[in-house]
Amino acid sequence: MRVRIIFILKNKGAYVPFHHQFLLAQVVKGVIIKGGNETFKDFSFYNFSGLKGQTKISRNGLHFFSNRVTLVFSCLNQEFLDYFIDELFEMSQLEIGNLVLLPESVEMENKPSFQDEMKYICISPTVLLKPSFNDNESKRFIPPETDEFSDILFESTILRMESLGTFSNEQLTSFSKFQLVADENYLRKIREHQKKFARIYPVYDQDVKYEVRGYTFPFVLYAAKEVQEFLFGGGMGSFTHKGFGMLDLANTDPSKRTTVYREAIVREGNSDKL
Repeated sequence: MRVRIIFILKNKGAYVPFHHQFLLAQVVKGVIIKGGNETFKDFSFYNFSGLKGQTKISRNGLHFFSNRVTLVFSCLNQEFLDYFIDELFEMSQLEIGNLVLLPESVEMENKPSFQDEMKYICISPTVLLKPSFNDNESKRFIPPETDEFSDILFESTILRMESLGTFSNEQLTSFSKFQLVADENYLRKIREHQKKFARIYPVYDQDVKYEVRGYTFPFVLYAAKEVQEFLFGGGMGSFTHKGFGMLDLANTDPSKRTTVYREAIVREGNSDKL
């Protein structure tokens, strides 16, 4: 289940850091805790993008100048999605960085037709390696063209699918086909222009700040349809519940893939700051 949450931006020109997933992760977690549902307190099978809108860059970060800002949010549990949106829309407004946002509406993305071969783009960085305290292994660069890159993602995907608890051991065993093929032309052009597709990002886990390497590039994934659907809905790699590893289909028109899911009744009142 995948939706686009649309906010009214009340203070045009306000900004967030270039990488603001950690701010969004704090807000999402705050909304979950606010609802008080013990069932979902530690639920982690959700994923989200960065904020989308008309932006300009400054030293401070991304300044938003559009009337509305969008967040793509996805999860693997319909009940959790309804719970999260209910709690979010109970809030009169919220602050993310310097942005003051008012929840306005939600659009549901139509479910793609998944095949054994799918081409994706990364709309948030994909993290391969989980960090350990006082250890730089999570920042190690692994070339996307290598088998190691694909193998690490395969192992993390199967472990996450197993922990979700909806796949049998027989099904998990049958998902042995998994190969990620990076777009070589894209990587070549990025390198020729001395740009980066892999950067170091901060992530906070149990009040500890870590640094991880995240990758952003298009690729083709060869895997079972069930695996494709799992990754599209729940993200790829590590720290998906902190806004990493969100995928989107390549070469599609996103404006044609939604239906109305929820419209808010705008309430006046005190803001809720997270």
